[in-house]
Amino acid sequence: MKQVNAYVYFENGCFMQAQSFGAEGTFVGEVVFNTALTGYQEIISDPSYAGQFIAFSMPEIGIVGCNPKDMESRGVFAQGILVHHYSSFVSNFRASQNLGMFLKEYNVMGLCSLPMRKIIKMIREEGAMMMIASTEINDKEQLKEILQKKPQIESLHLVQQVSTKKPYYHNKGTFCFDTMDFSTPPTNKKIVVIDFGVKNNILNNLVNAGFSVEVIPYFFDAQELIRRFENKEIDAVFLSNGPGNPSILHNEIEQIKLLIQSHVPIFAICLGHQLICIAQGYPTYKLKFGHHGGNHPVKNLCNETVEITAQNHIYSAPDSIVAIADITHRNLFDGTIEGLLYHDKKIFSIQYHPESSPGPQDSTHIFKEFMAMLQ
Repeated sequence: MKQVNAYVYFENGCFMQAQSFGAEGTFVGEVVFNTALTGYQEIISDPSYAGQFIAFSMPEIGIVGCNPKDMESRGVFAQGILVHHYSSFVSNFRASQNLGMFLKEYNVMGLCSLPMRKIIKMIREEGAMMMIASTEINDKEQLKEILQKKPQIESLHLVQQVSTKKPYYHNKGTFCFDTMDFSTPPTNKKIVVIDFGVKNNILNNLVNAGFSVEVIPYFFDAQELIRRFENKEIDAVFLSNGPGNPSILHNEIEQIKLLIQSHVPIFAICLGHQLICIAQGYPTYKLKFGHHGGNHPVKNLCNETVEITAQNHIYSAPDSIVAIADITHRNLFDGTIEGLLYHDKKIFSIQYHPESSPGPQDSTHIFKEFMAMLQ
């Protein structure tokens, strides 16, 4: 595959030349780094990366190719990826196309031949920052001018880009390598998923835990859900992961307040976890460069064990939340909160991704634990 020159300008003034193997054009977004060694397709198709560039610490990307069953959403919402070396050669029996073809299909940039150690060290030291990449413009000052006119990612309503437009039912369980297909386990409880950018494998794990899953858009009506809960039409509500700044979702926060006040059982992951905090008067804060990868140790304070987890977030709950909730999980890298069980309520939320995909599966038991809480 022929590669063309691309030019990258970072918010801090750093300017680099790269090679492009994905979509061509000019793209702007926030750059964060991901430390996962495998599963790049699942990472790239995670809707929580909307508006961002993903800088991979893994130096070699592409050999596994891409296939439809490893998609975590209906498309790709990231702006692009940055890698050291891209392999257009594919060596995997499940692959239907190489990564470059995949990125072009979804209009996502792929940038290689970059000094990734330098870039990741820069993000660690200075924090996540905005950047611009282009195959059309090679002038540093022109790229700088375009970037400065673009809004910061904190002000963008990214959830509306990634959420489903209409309700649907999900009945697939987790992937089985014996059959090379998704399972269809029996279900006995019904949960409504508020889609802020949900990953497919979260839905799969909910089904696997015994839930009948209904997915609805982010602009939901809490009173309707409360009515359905009181009439025993549903058993719980799930608040999904998703992209962007949680504090700008004003209407959704007000609706979550109503759910909490009505004692509807709630399970939440990532953005949903953050929204529950804000809805109860505990604003989240932005981490310097966030947690993105598949090798993050989290201590389960309930049983004193350590789980290796998959993560993708840049906002965190404040420690002051202990006034209304028990901290169930802590990140062992920086001590930030990773799990909360709220006092006198059937509300459980976690910051990391127990469904993995990609990543270790140490924490998939959490889905069945929520089911047990309801029973």
